[in-house]
Order: sequence, then C-alpha cells, then structure tokens
Amino acid sequence: MKIHEYQAKEILAKYGVAVPRGEVANTPEEASAVARKLFAEGASGVVVKAQIHAGGRGKGGGVKVARTREDAELHVNSSLTRPGRRARRSSGC
Repeated sequence: MKIHEYQAKEILAKYGVAVPRGEVANTPEEASAVARKLFAEGASGVVVKAQIHAGGRGKGGGVKVARTREDAELHVNSSLTRPGRRARRSSGC
C-alpha cells in the first residue's frame, strides 16, 4: 500500500500521535492561504512538500523550507507546476 505523508499523518493523529500542523493545497491560491494561516498562528517557517509516490523527494527538489510567506509562495509555484504534484505546507521549522 502506498500512501502520501499527509494521509499517514491523519491516521497517526487519529490515534493520538503528535504530528506537525499542516494542510494539503491543490492550487497556488490554496497554498498561499495555508501559509498565511500558519504564519498568523505563529509558525516561524513552513515546509513546502510535493506529495508524490516516489523516493528521493528531497533530492528531486520536492521539499523546500520557507522562512517567509513570500518564499513559501515561490516554492509552491515551482512545486505545483510539475505534473502530478500537490503541495503540502507544514510548520515546524
């Protein structure tokens, strides 16, 4: 069975395991809204992650750390322009 990280986090949270805050965004507009929300809630940074069923996500540029909302928007725009990817933003930097 292959599941995305956000799906695994939902399962873990259901059973009381602490997981970092984050939301799935399918469009740049949704991702911007998530970033604004996380920064407004006190996040010192966000991680933009492409959700793909392949190994080497970090090596392929699918994980980017952003310390500002503007940086997050740049990262999500580059992630969402690749076919078959969705962006996920998590706090916890």
